Amino acid sequence: MRHNNKFNSLGRTASHRQAMLSNMANSLIQHKRIFTTLAKAKALKVYVEPIITKAKNTESVHARRVVFQKLQNRDSVVELFGPIAEKVGDRPGGYCRILKTGRRQGDDAMMCLIELVDFNENRVKEDKASKGSKTRRTRRSKKAADAPKAAEPVVEETPAESAE
Repeated sequence: MRHNNKFNSLGRTASHRQAMLSNMANSLIQHKRIFTTLAKAKALKVYVEPIITKAKNTESVHARRVVFQKLQNRDSVVELFGPIAEKVGDRPGGYCRILKTGRRQGDDAMMCLIELVDFNENRVKEDKASKGSKTRRTRRSKKAADAPKAAEPVVEETPAESAE
């Protein structure tokens, strides 16, 4: 029974799964995007986002050691604590994006692209452009909003006459 097992074992032993996730995290950090199956991408997202959060604390030697313990690759740690930590410094979370790309021909597995959010230059430009054009939606139609309100009576103020 799978009581209280909240991670996907991906059909592998614990050591194989940890090695695979470590390798995939290294590839994601170095290349900024990788192409993989949806199940692996979801497991990788859960694995790599706490690592990126730890990397935001750039002065801490302990954080570097904890991240190195997970990744086992000096180049990835340097990249993570350098340019990646600078770009995601103000982001409160959600560092990875999963984009589904369809099914694989051989075994019909759902494939996807997992990427670091701040490193897709095309998407960053689109997001900045769309932020300026946001408007608030209302249920009223434009005609009802533009028409003058006839229900309210117009009250003219008259100056108060002085008492004799």
